[in-house]
Amino acid sequence: MSERDLIVDNLDACWSSVVEFLGGIDASQWQHQSLCPEWTIKGVAAHLVSVEQVLSNWMPSGPDSPPPFEKVAEYFSAAMEMPEEDLVAHMQATFDVRRENLSNTSDEDFERPSITPVGPATYGRFMAVREFDFWMHERDCRTPLDAHTNNGGPPAEMALNEVHLSIGYIAGKKIGLTQGQSIHFDIKGSVERDIYVGVDDRATEVEFIDEPTVILHCDSMAFMNQACGRIDPEVPIAEGTITWSGDNDLGAHAARNLRFTM
Repeated sequence: MSERDLIVDNLDACWSSVVEFLGGIDASQWQHQSLCPEWTIKGVAAHLVSVEQVLSNWMPSGPDSPPPFEKVAEYFSAAMEMPEEDLVAHMQATFDVRRENLSNTSDEDFERPSITPVGPATYGRFMAVREFDFWMHERDCRTPLDAHTNNGGPPAEMALNEVHLSIGYIAGKKIGLTQGQSIHFDIKGSVERDIYVGVDDRATEVEFIDEPTVILHCDSMAFMNQACGRIDPEVPIAEGTITWSGDNDLGAHAARNLRFTM
């Protein structure tokens, strides 16, 4: 499967899952606080659909041709005014437009230079970031409602990739590893991954480290929540979904300083 096909499939799965979830909650649950401090669950829904509206029928002609982000606020406000049932229908219709857009793209389109939320990259990277945003925001809504959630599979792997791409920054700047120190992120649960970072002038991911300074043992969802700043780190530490071995002080510090985005 090409990178384009994988991104398209995972975005489609995220769109379908979000619509199915929101279509099944009641009026009071729409007003429940999400894990994003500024938004209720309805606010998260309005955010997701307003960005997809902006991206509808848009394709970059270069890194200096952004989508019309100035329309996001207007689209967001309109979505917040909609009755919840209408908002779900609006999301479905918008995502169908996006599905049609992506069905008409090629591998070459996904390699086009583009502005993205993480800086200049490609249209494909932009769509991968959108997949991450949808995957994470759905859990921002499901978690407070104690809704059953499948946190594994290809969409989860792709969402974790976005954190993985910043692992050197997380280890070097957020955790603050110093020269000669190293860390093994031992990620288990719904998604499993071993990530090693060592510091030789700068924090850099490496293929393997036999005896890292510290090993951070993380449930995959707990790791994602911490990297995205969603839940107080004392919660997964108390629950045992994030633990550490090796250097105790560094492990305790690392477990509490994974956040690199919100």
